[in-house]
Amino acid sequence: MTRKLLLALPLLVFVLFVGAALWRLADPPSSTVASKLVGKPVPPFALKPALPTKPGFGAADLAGGQPRLVNLFASWCVPCIAEAPVLAELKARGVAIDGIAIRDTAPDITRFLSEQGDGYARIGADPNGQAQIALGASGVPESFIVDGRGIIRYHHIGAVMPQDVPEVMAEWEKVR
Repeated sequence: MTRKLLLALPLLVFVLFVGAALWRLADPPSSTVASKLVGKPVPPFALKPALPTKPGFGAADLAGGQPRLVNLFASWCVPCIAEAPVLAELKARGVAIDGIAIRDTAPDITRFLSEQGDGYARIGADPNGQAQIALGASGVPESFIVDGRGIIRYHHIGAVMPQDVPEVMAEWEKVR
């Protein structure tokens, strides 16, 4: 009897492993990445202007009483091109947008904005990604809705696409 049990043990372990794997495949964990900064103040940062025609900005500017959408972008970012018309639509709907140009140059940003449109009130230069890291962003584009007291209320990872507009606008209305 003991010998039969020892022979069946590897089969039992294998069946348990396959069962656990099938269970996780049938009920995967959430693919949503929740920002740890939502509900917390914007981390300190101060960015010089990315362009001579627009002011830079910092965390202190985001606590000026009016909500802002902060968009991390780059001229070299293909999804940022797809996102640009959606940001223009958000601006037309009354969303105040500031940009953080990640690892970019003024000539490239100027070209990008002239080709894709410029919905930004301010654009700060983040040549080394320090503000990006402080905000907990892993790439570009990413967007944050910050209330008038400088508290992050919403974090959108990836390009804001047309199907995302209702959610972004709902979050915007919460902070107005």
